[in-house]
Amino acid sequence: MAIELEFFGGAGTVTGSKHLLRTTRAAVLLDCGLFQGRRAEARRRNVAFDLGPRPIDAIVLSHAHIDHSGALPVARRRGYQGPVYTTAATRDLCVPMLEDAGQLQSSDARYLKRLIARGHAEVEPVEPLYTREDAVAVLEQLIGVPYHRPTAIAPGVQLTLFDAGHVLGSAICVLDIEDRGRRLRLAFTGDLGREHMPILRDPEIASGVECLMIESTYGDRLHEPLERSTEALGEIVRRTVARGGKVIIPSFALERAQEIIYALKELRERGELPAVPVYVDSPLAVKLTDVFKLHPECYDAEAAQRLRSSDSPFEFAGLRYVSEVADSMAIDASGEPSIVIAASGMCEGGRVLHHLRHAIGSERNTVVIVGFQAQHTLGRRLVEGRTEVRIFGVMRQRAAEIAVLNGFSAHADQAGLVAHAAAVAARGALSRIVLVHGEPAAQAALKERLVARAVCARVETPGLGDVLAL
Repeated sequence: MAIELEFFGGAGTVTGSKHLLRTTRAAVLLDCGLFQGRRAEARRRNVAFDLGPRPIDAIVLSHAHIDHSGALPVARRRGYQGPVYTTAATRDLCVPMLEDAGQLQSSDARYLKRLIARGHAEVEPVEPLYTREDAVAVLEQLIGVPYHRPTAIAPGVQLTLFDAGHVLGSAICVLDIEDRGRRLRLAFTGDLGREHMPILRDPEIASGVECLMIESTYGDRLHEPLERSTEALGEIVRRTVARGGKVIIPSFALERAQEIIYALKELRERGELPAVPVYVDSPLAVKLTDVFKLHPECYDAEAAQRLRSSDSPFEFAGLRYVSEVADSMAIDASGEPSIVIAASGMCEGGRVLHHLRHAIGSERNTVVIVGFQAQHTLGRRLVEGRTEVRIFGVMRQRAAEIAVLNGFSAHADQAGLVAHAAAVAARGALSRIVLVHGEPAAQAALKERLVARAVCARVETPGLGDVLAL
């Protein structure tokens, strides 16, 4: 048996990241994420969690986003009791992230059950994959590992984490593998961040890598500068408020919410934000922002300095963090203009669905998309300009303005991905690149660019279930 990689998720798609490394002596799972998309398909894929008969020695977690970490409670339910290695910040973020995922699944299932009881025959019932209690049980398995500290995690496998610059605590996972005299240095980027973004440090470059497994979410496009997106956000808010509407911003509670808060604070300080209330309506975002304050070691110099001073990056006049359900409902009941930041980022669950249900039918309102939207999600349908969308199982007419600002993305774009791969090649003997976490068109464009730039002659795009011998 050779050193092998098998792809159980995040192959030809941007969700459900799961990549299994096997040697004759060890089996290590890289990421353990939930698949997100059409409800029925997501349910089928997530329920069918199966990594084969051979036990796993360890799980390595690149970061805390649910499409990378959300299946950990499912793995535990299936009998995995071993360690989960990640950074200290990711460990701390997973506490509220996984609890919230379990709680949301249960609450959404109860809400759909109520709709069915009210006569909505088109709504199908669902059962939660796991509960909040299941999520809590996983936390005892999480082991925090500092950046740059080599750690033996399985027979013949040593892990070293480098900063990926994507979200707080995100890591490029470098595995030094030894099996039957064969040695290999494999780097898995997880989700790779962008350079010169606020709050976090830039992604690091690992040396001596022979095989680079790199994400490809934005492999076919370039981001506009963050400054331009911030200005565009201000313009959107001003014209929406002028017509008496609300600005709804579906946002990932981890990192994106904090970046949008940072941008709104900058606009407010420049006098470019109308004097309307700004609500962060997400108990999870509130908890995660508190975790941010505990990990200044992950910040860039400017953000660290602001945190040490009285000028917190996450506070400004008019900003209110909302946790209670009654306060969330009051936002929709109010006819006053406001800005509402709420999870989930792909509009597949959470409080943003309730805000969209109230706002989507009025041309006064605007929905601002600030992150990648996977295929078959509600967020993707909004980006596509659908005039009718399904929210909580009910079709609704969409009259609200839809604005897309990809400049806030925490993912590297094509230029950033190519530059990272080229830098890795310059620091070692890179002979193979494996593209994951991207849709086929994005991967094809990135592969063409990597080959054209002569970064690496061998670039592969494995599909679900494929096995690569390394």
